[in-house]
Amino acid sequence: MSPDSIRKVNVIGHMNPDTDSICAAISYAYLKNQIDGTETVYEARRAGAINRETAYALNHFGFKEPRLITSVAPQIKDLVVTPLQGIGLETSLHVAWNLMRDTVHGTLCITDDEGNLQGLVAVKDIANANMDILDTFVLSKARTSYHNVLDTLNGKMVVGNPDAVIDRGKLLIGTTPEMMDGLIVPGDTVLVTNRYETQRFALEAGAGCLVVCCGANITSVIRNLAEERGCAIIITPFDTYAASRLITMSIPVRAKMIPEEKIEFFSVHTAIEEARRIMARTQHRFFPVLDEDGNYIGVVGSANMLSYHKKHVILVDHAELSQTVDGIGEAEIMEIIDHHRVGTIETPGPIYYRCEPVGCTCTIIYEMFEEHGIDIPADIAGLMMSAILSDTLCFRSPTCTPSDVEAGYALAKICGEDPDTYSDAMFDAGADLTGRTADEVFNSDFKIFSRGDANFGVGQGSFMTKKSRRQAESLLQPYFEAASVSKELPVIFYMFTDIRSQTTEMLYYGPYAERLLMRAFDVKPKKGRVVLPGVVSRKKQVIPALMSAIQTFQEEQN
Repeated sequence: MSPDSIRKVNVIGHMNPDTDSICAAISYAYLKNQIDGTETVYEARRAGAINRETAYALNHFGFKEPRLITSVAPQIKDLVVTPLQGIGLETSLHVAWNLMRDTVHGTLCITDDEGNLQGLVAVKDIANANMDILDTFVLSKARTSYHNVLDTLNGKMVVGNPDAVIDRGKLLIGTTPEMMDGLIVPGDTVLVTNRYETQRFALEAGAGCLVVCCGANITSVIRNLAEERGCAIIITPFDTYAASRLITMSIPVRAKMIPEEKIEFFSVHTAIEEARRIMARTQHRFFPVLDEDGNYIGVVGSANMLSYHKKHVILVDHAELSQTVDGIGEAEIMEIIDHHRVGTIETPGPIYYRCEPVGCTCTIIYEMFEEHGIDIPADIAGLMMSAILSDTLCFRSPTCTPSDVEAGYALAKICGEDPDTYSDAMFDAGADLTGRTADEVFNSDFKIFSRGDANFGVGQGSFMTKKSRRQAESLLQPYFEAASVSKELPVIFYMFTDIRSQTTEMLYYGPYAERLLMRAFDVKPKKGRVVLPGVVSRKKQVIPALMSAIQTFQEEQN
């Protein structure tokens, strides 16, 4: 099977990914590749920066962090790019015009030998050049090559060097010596017919090139005189009128092109929606497309935008629209594997949706390995164990179920780790604040939720010691206001969870955050915080209580 025929599926966790989100994506991508990887390629991706706890797990078991993905909206690479060949800078307008006619494209892209985009020429550019009849210096200003002149006029050079260029003089038509007297200056290109006296007068006046029309022959005297004076002679079968119209079309496209820095072009990574907006505000019909290395590969127009391939994704560890990558509404969601509430993501048709009330997504994935009879490698087992220990706080969280414990110890046996020793090291790594900014720590595990028209966010940090917890509180509390503004959330909560004592200190920000906490947990805040003994689970203990409190407020207002 060729690479082009293999469908790719991105396996993605939520934004601000935690350990379960990353490890579940890697583990499930591995499982899916074992099940049907001959037909489809599954790749784990991350939707944000990984935290230090997750980095510890990845490094400990020899994994690199997955590639970042922030949007699954369709891109230029998801549609068919028209493979229109580029032309060189020295290509004549005449050749370009014929290519436009033959390919039915009103735009041609100009490239160098390495495929780098140099510019663009459109029908109107050629039309404008053809209509500028008063510019008699057009050939010399463009440093037009004799090769272009010969090709355009279907001519034959009988005197001169075809590799030379016209670099001086104007273009004129020679009629009679009397009419040309005083008009010709050295270097001019003169169109003549078979009249000997006209040809000789032009030569003696210093013409740089004679274009002899109607296929007329020249005498040996004229030939010798041209060679003596360094004047090129070209014989063309076209009459004077046709030759005068055509010769200006021999100038190179570089003289009339729109340079690269002034044109709109797309990368294969450009979102289709963005490309449509750009197309709507410009007059061009076709736009160059550059590949990942910046090389020109073809063009797209409005017709190309009508059909594209949706990106295929599997979501793990979330089912909330607010927690997923941008553009999810334009992607094809194939599966959702989760252990949270049924969220706000909608699909146009039925999909495989597996959601179980367990403490960790990787517990579900462990069950799926067992169901398919696929052996779990030690490194994958280590990641899945890390996720379970993280989400269940080493089996201390009320979200922890017997299934989590069974899976955790089974995976620990496969990877050869002691859960208690390993989890202490992993949690310590996650709590280390050395060199970290408030923004980095805040977003390491922060999720956004909604109830009706109310949006709020809840972050959580897990700490092994009171000292590390206090350090995190001091760093984050001053940042809450900035986070509220940047995330456009009126209310923010942050759980500072002490793993050993199984206690959470909840800090908050927002106009009605305190009332929500009082209603949700029947507690009275002190000094801008509430202490919640026995509360360690955001999913099971905090979010349902806050949702219920918000619903009560909304009902009272109605």
